[in-house]
Amino acid sequence: MAIEDLLARYEAGGGRLAASNAEGLPVPPALHTALLTCMDSRIDVFALFGMKLGEVHVLRNAGGVVTDDVIRSLTISQRKLHTRDVLLVQHAGCGLTTFTEDDFTEELAEETGMRPPWRTHAFRDPVVSVRRDMALLRRDPFLLPGTKIRGFVLDLEDFHLLEVHEDGGSRDDAVA
Repeated sequence: MAIEDLLARYEAGGGRLAASNAEGLPVPPALHTALLTCMDSRIDVFALFGMKLGEVHVLRNAGGVVTDDVIRSLTISQRKLHTRDVLLVQHAGCGLTTFTEDDFTEELAEETGMRPPWRTHAFRDPVVSVRRDMALLRRDPFLLPGTKIRGFVLDLEDFHLLEVHEDGGSRDDAVA
């Protein structure tokens, strides 16, 4: 079973390695940035952005979408741990584009007899989803005024980043 394998890796030295990697790092992230992305296991955000442990708060969920819990985490990150910037990265070919909210909810209701109290936040187009989530973050009253928010769509075939702008445009590069 996978959990036992992971625990064996921990016992074989993973825990000691993690402790030594985190030794001396302050709790607030050094780059004062929070990154929200999808839970897709192919996305190694540390390698993608050349990050080191302790530099950025990394939040992950299905789709890398803004949810109530993401807002909760970002608010704590900003107000208690001094982050100021938010980097939002969703990706092309995301599993959330393969079904609709209603269809999934009905599937669950048929199987369990109950509809879930939460939403999937399924979407058709990651560019539109990033744009909407950026607008949602900009209007949130709990995030600090002046929070810098940038959004991107990652292509998992070539790991190219497409920058998304709230005004409807997008820029075909990550450097700006």
